[in-house]
Amino acid sequence: MNTGHVELARAQQERWDSAYARRPQLHGLEPSAAAQQAVERFGAAGIDDVLELGAGHGRDALFLARQGFSVHATDFSETALDQLRHEAQREGLDDRVTAALHDVRDPLPPADGGVNAVFANLLLNMAFSPSELRSLVGEIHRVLSPGGVFVYAVWSTGDPCSQYWQRLDDGLSVHDGFVGRFFDEDLVRELAEHWQLDELTPYHEGQRQMWRVALTKK
Repeated sequence: MNTGHVELARAQQERWDSAYARRPQLHGLEPSAAAQQAVERFGAAGIDDVLELGAGHGRDALFLARQGFSVHATDFSETALDQLRHEAQREGLDDRVTAALHDVRDPLPPADGGVNAVFANLLLNMAFSPSELRSLVGEIHRVLSPGGVFVYAVWSTGDPCSQYWQRLDDGLSVHDGFVGRFFDEDLVRELAEHWQLDELTPYHEGQRQMWRVALTKK
């Protein structure tokens, strides 16, 4: 990672940590539409344990746990994870939810083929360079078992909000100090190389235009 990317990553981590501290449960209590769809897909595949990347304060991790899944949630904000742990304990779900601090720019902790399902809502939209994004998807492929499922959701380039973001290098944009990437269909398909692409669905969540993607490790 070059110096510019290191500085950007550090600045974004601090900004997100501050945002979670200022506004606990920043993203609300209701699960994302992607998580609700993932429950059906994971259940149909007979999966009962999920690795969630970029879990934030845990609205989706808690939802998955309420549906009977064991969830290992990671995020790069300790503030957000503390909120997740507190809520899991309050709901009596701490036997189904574990939370660990992890920056997904680093290799994922699980061993090769040790994970049955990975879920990520909006994580891939964050401030990753193209090489970091490819590396992350490669790491997810590595840790999944053969036949394992990766479900993710991202903002689409068709999202009307994208016009208010200022363009940066490497396809990134910035708004209110937060840096992210909007996905077109070509990028989704590029990242699906070496996977079986099971679903590529455009949908709306509130005012946002999104893609929901499901991949299976061949």
